[in-house]
Amino acid sequence: MGESVAEATITNWLKNVGDHIAADEAVLEIATDKVDSEVPSEVTGVLSEILFQVNDVVQVGQIIAYIETEGGVVVDAPKEETTAANIQAVEQTIAVAHATASAPVDFSNSEKFYSPLVKNIAKEEGVSLAELEAMNGTGKEGRVTKSDILEYVKNRGSQPAPQAAAPAVAQPAVQAQPVAQKAAPVSVNGQDEVVEMDRMRKLISGYMVQSVQTSAHVQSFIEVDVTNIVKWRDKVKNAFEKREGEKLTFTPIFMEAVAKALKDFPGMNISVDGEYIIKKKNINLGMAAALPNGNLIVPVIKNADQLNLVGMAKAVNDLGNRAKAGKLKPDDTQGGTYTVTNVGTFGSVFGTPIINQPQVGILALGAIRKVPAVIETPEGDFIGIRQKMFLSHSYDHRVVDGALGGSFVKRVAEYLEAFDVNRDY
Repeated sequence: MGESVAEATITNWLKNVGDHIAADEAVLEIATDKVDSEVPSEVTGVLSEILFQVNDVVQVGQIIAYIETEGGVVVDAPKEETTAANIQAVEQTIAVAHATASAPVDFSNSEKFYSPLVKNIAKEEGVSLAELEAMNGTGKEGRVTKSDILEYVKNRGSQPAPQAAAPAVAQPAVQAQPVAQKAAPVSVNGQDEVVEMDRMRKLISGYMVQSVQTSAHVQSFIEVDVTNIVKWRDKVKNAFEKREGEKLTFTPIFMEAVAKALKDFPGMNISVDGEYIIKKKNINLGMAAALPNGNLIVPVIKNADQLNLVGMAKAVNDLGNRAKAGKLKPDDTQGGTYTVTNVGTFGSVFGTPIINQPQVGILALGAIRKVPAVIETPEGDFIGIRQKMFLSHSYDHRVVDGALGGSFVKRVAEYLEAFDVNRDY
């Protein structure tokens, strides 16, 4: 699954107990925060036991099923020396799995949001919905976090279960704290269709709200003359595709300029962790891509500043094609330090994108348009037709001031307008 992945959610079992499985045949489908993947079998055999059900969150390294082969039973777990402790851990995992399947906690009656991980811990530890409802969460909007429920489980035996909060009594000496507003009720009539969000859309919704609540978003806009880039691409795109076997779009050209600007302004290549700023050594560019189902995913071009234009084009095309085909791996969406999104693909002139946390900036590329423009020459000014576009830069005003945010996007524009029409690719 990749070094950055610690857990995944089982979304679908493709095989049932008793089914025959061939080597490399997909057994189940899983999902991390952003990527759905199939898990293939490493052996040929019969699926003899399933330990986790759909929507269960499983940690990397946990046993999820047994496959019986002609030579015995093969456990889909990391290869390590068998010890009494390992055997005990396996038995405990199986016991927890069976308990989870036999006594599920019903969350459908709760108006509060609980993450899949918190739900899974509650099921494993036998924490009732009433206990969860009574917890004072430390997350956003009072949500119960992993640490909250683990701390509760740890201390549950030494203290009484939390009771439902008593009605608040007015305390004039204490300043009232702001509370999150509930969503306005939606009126639905018989002609309306009600469709539940899919798993990815729910995640995206949560990420967007969290980002707006976390970062102080401000924007800077700049218009760029990309006439030279358009002419150069028109001249070389056929030869480029013939030689490299790749289509040359505008995206890698823009990504190249962004990577250069990030080297000039490393203050944009950072993350925020509480009251600390993390200066990133590598420049990893996120590339927002729309999926066929309308959802959004952000694969990452690692070490983008070290790629030439050919390498950038290959990386952009590879990630874009695999995103559309649903073939991205979890690590393909991890480690981004700055994000670029192309809103011009859908005809938008510019946009105000939301920052991809924990990054501090995101650049939106607007549509390229032919517009009348003033052209300055030694003989005087005149009106001509030029190819122009807008760059929209959203950045986190907690740590990025207008001088840095504006200077960065201006530098990107300068690299694009100074594009060498005689360059090789």
